[in-house]
Amino acid sequence: MNGATLQLDAVTSGYKTSVVIRNLSLKVGAGEAVALLGKNGMGKTTLLKTIMGYLPKQGSVLVNHSDITRLAPHRIAHVGVAYAAQEKALFTELSIRDNLRMGLEKDALFNERFAAIEPVFPVFKDRLKQYAGTLSGGEQKMLLVARALMMRPSIILLDEITEGLQPSVIERIAVALLQERQRHGTTLLLIEQNVPFALKVSDRYLVLKQGVIEEDGDAKASRAAEVIFNHLRV
Repeated sequence: MNGATLQLDAVTSGYKTSVVIRNLSLKVGAGEAVALLGKNGMGKTTLLKTIMGYLPKQGSVLVNHSDITRLAPHRIAHVGVAYAAQEKALFTELSIRDNLRMGLEKDALFNERFAAIEPVFPVFKDRLKQYAGTLSGGEQKMLLVARALMMRPSIILLDEITEGLQPSVIERIAVALLQERQRHGTTLLLIEQNVPFALKVSDRYLVLKQGVIEEDGDAKASRAAEVIFNHLRV
């Protein structure tokens, strides 16, 4: 599945007691990778949950110009959007293999898809029968990313997937995402506190503040990191 466009038009969302995302519009092009940055509490995770249908919203969310605004999360997944959340959304009582099979249309696809990701995540090769709940925190984060890649989605949403990970694991995840984009043209929207990682895997960055986009910049610009850190210090 090739990458898809993701478009939000005048989206407002939040929780019962507060509005978090305020009249926000953005577009991520097919095959583009965009990093969503900002201090904690600025609405980044709320935005991804809104896209995935977990929160009520005003405005519209489109994937390849098709309206997914009112779809339930499982139906949004079926149109090709994968979500790897910072809270460990694994089935810990199931095996690694069973977690990786989640979202596959056919069981017969497992061997082919796993063969494609195994070189990047060799830690799982001989442990497919192991319960996901027995993995370390870093291994569980890798499993979240591996599961998203196994789905071959058109869009992947990643929520602070590198938090608390060792540099070697972060590098492995960066390689996996870059390969996924190169081979399949997958569209990425990722929340990150790790600015160097975010810039490495992205084409563009957005800085979110109080539920609105404050900065939209080129991730490959020479001063991108400096501009972002200036925003994060304010």
